[in-house]
Amino acid sequence: MSSALDRLTDNRGAAIHRPMTRTLPSPDAPLRIGTRGSPLAMAQAHETRARLMAAHDLPEAAFEIVVIKVKGDDRFMVAKDTPLKEIGNKGLFTREIEDALLDGGIDIAVHSMKDMPVEQPEGLVLDCFLPREDPRDAFVSHKAGGIADLQPGQVVGSSSLRRRAQMLYRRPDLKVVEFRGNVQTRLKKLQDGVADCTFLAMAGLNRLGMAEVARGPVAAEEMLPAVSQGAIGIERRGADAATEALLGPLHDRDTGIRLAAERAMLAGLDGSCETPIAGLAVIEGSEVWLRGEILRPDGSECLTDEGRAAIGDAAELGAELARRLLARAPAGFFDWRAA
Repeated sequence: MSSALDRLTDNRGAAIHRPMTRTLPSPDAPLRIGTRGSPLAMAQAHETRARLMAAHDLPEAAFEIVVIKVKGDDRFMVAKDTPLKEIGNKGLFTREIEDALLDGGIDIAVHSMKDMPVEQPEGLVLDCFLPREDPRDAFVSHKAGGIADLQPGQVVGSSSLRRRAQMLYRRPDLKVVEFRGNVQTRLKKLQDGVADCTFLAMAGLNRLGMAEVARGPVAAEEMLPAVSQGAIGIERRGADAATEALLGPLHDRDTGIRLAAERAMLAGLDGSCETPIAGLAVIEGSEVWLRGEILRPDGSECLTDEGRAAIGDAAELGAELARRLLARAPAGFFDWRAA
C-alpha cells in the first residue's frame, strides 16, 4: 500500500509518484535541489546542500543541484535597459522553479527571499529559512567612499525601484540611470564608466566571497533595505513529509520571525517590484522591532513608520504597520512618474 510519502498531489490534482524506500536521500536516490543558474543562486544552492550534508551526515552525492532556466532571466538579459517594472513583477524569477517543484522534477527549491511573492502556489510551502546574512545594501564605487561623498550631477546606476526612489528622495541632485545584470555584469559596467556608483546586496557579496568589492555597508538609517534581503528560503511540496523532516534542522527561528514581520507588511502593502518598499525587522530580547518605508517611484515623497511587538505577534505587527503607512499615503502614491 502506498503511503502519503509515496504519493503526492500537485496543484492541479494530478498524482506524483515517487518511490520513497527510505527517509534520507542517498547517492542512488538523491534529493534534487532546484535553483537558478546565476553565480549567486548557485552559491545559495551549495550552501543549502552543505547544511543538509552536515545536519544529516550525508555525502555530497546524496544531493543533486538542478539548474532551471527561468523566463525572467531571458527577459532580463534581452531587454537590458528596460526597467524591471516593464518586464514583469510577482514571480518574475521563481515561477518556472515552482512549476518544476509541483511537477516533481525537483524536491526543494532554493530562493533569495527578496525575490519571493508573499503568496505561495497551492500545494507549496515556504517554511524553512537559513540564518540571515547582512541585510544591508553595499555601496560600490571607484570614485566615492559613500553616498555623502557623491558630488552633484554624479551618476548612480540601479535597476531597483526602491534604491532609485531612495536616492532621488535623499539626493535629488544626483542622476540615476538603469543598471541591470548580475553582480559581475554590474561591476563590469561600473568599471566601464556607465555610472559613478551602484548598490549591491551586502549578503550577496558575502556569499560570493566578494565583500572587498564594497566600500562598505550602507546603514539602515541611511538606506532601509528591501524586505527579506539577505535571507534564503527553501520551498517544498506541502504533502512531502519526508522533505519537511529533512529540512527541519536547517530552519533558523530568528530569521523566520523577522521575515514574518517584514513579509506581512509587504503583503499588506500589496508589494511587488513595481512598488518602492523597504523594511527591516530586528529581534531585541523578547520583542521584534520593525521599520517600514514607502516612496513615490520618482522619489518625490517618502513615508516611514516603525513599531514593536512581542515575538509571537511579528506578523500582526507587519500588517499593522502596512495599514498605518497606507492610511497616510494619498491616492496614486505608487503611480509611476518619470524622475
